[in-house]
Amino acid sequence: MSSTVSIRSDDALRDVKRAHVPFPVTRLALWAFTLAVAFGFAYIVAINPNFGWPVVAEYFFDPTVMQGLWVTLGLTVVAMIIGVALGLILAIARMSNDRLASSLAGLFIWFFRGTPLLVQLIFWYNMSTLFPRISIGITSWNTNDLITPLTAAIIGLALNEAAYMAEIIRGGLLSVDKGQAETAQAFGMTKARALRRIIIPQAMKSIVPPTGNQLISMIKATSLVSVIAMADLLYSVQSIYNRTFEIIPMLMVAVLWYLLITSILNVGQGAIERHYNRGDRGAPDRAKANSTTAAGAADEHV
Repeated sequence: MSSTVSIRSDDALRDVKRAHVPFPVTRLALWAFTLAVAFGFAYIVAINPNFGWPVVAEYFFDPTVMQGLWVTLGLTVVAMIIGVALGLILAIARMSNDRLASSLAGLFIWFFRGTPLLVQLIFWYNMSTLFPRISIGITSWNTNDLITPLTAAIIGLALNEAAYMAEIIRGGLLSVDKGQAETAQAFGMTKARALRRIIIPQAMKSIVPPTGNQLISMIKATSLVSVIAMADLLYSVQSIYNRTFEIIPMLMVAVLWYLLITSILNVGQGAIERHYNRGDRGAPDRAKANSTTAAGAADEHV
């Protein structure tokens, strides 16, 4: 009797799914319409002389543009490394039982997430207005000598990124079962060792994908440093169109480079997500495996 009811339920479910699936003709029509609109838009853009495609081709690999591109990539890498490192420290402090450390980390995150990145960059660039000289002990430096456009860009981007990475990492750490840490401590592991050997490796599945999104966002956020005279990709194309007055073509050069870089990063992010999502296929065995992770690491520690 139960098998008959199950079969009927499956048949009913398939009927409902079929009812919601459009007819093949409808799907083909939707595909045809979408492709027609896409090709039509691409054709209009391609034949529009105002885009200045010959100028785009001429300046796409221009030395000034390439130099700005390398500055953009360098800023992204350095700011992301510093941001991830500081974000990890902030996330651990935010989850700490020490109320002072937790409050300071929360204040940092609140401030740098609550103020626009552009404002932060301008603030760092004009630090000499508030503090003409920076002193440490008996040593003193001119602020303008320390806070150059490069250092202002790195500090602004890295600190802003650290605030967002702190919340991403904290969310990843909270996704790990608390029993893992408790088991590790029961076997004599310190909190720091348990965090490094057990908690963080398991949290990576939740941390890595949004970190990829942050990396892509950082590539685009570097364009803001052009306002502080940092010679990134956008600043480089601006310096060219200020001489040639080819504004739209030079902006298209920047747009195409940003799209190319983010497309490559999207492919990499997709590969990483597929790697970390492979474990979902073994969900029935994951609980059993996780229950032995802490014990195994603790045995190794002992």
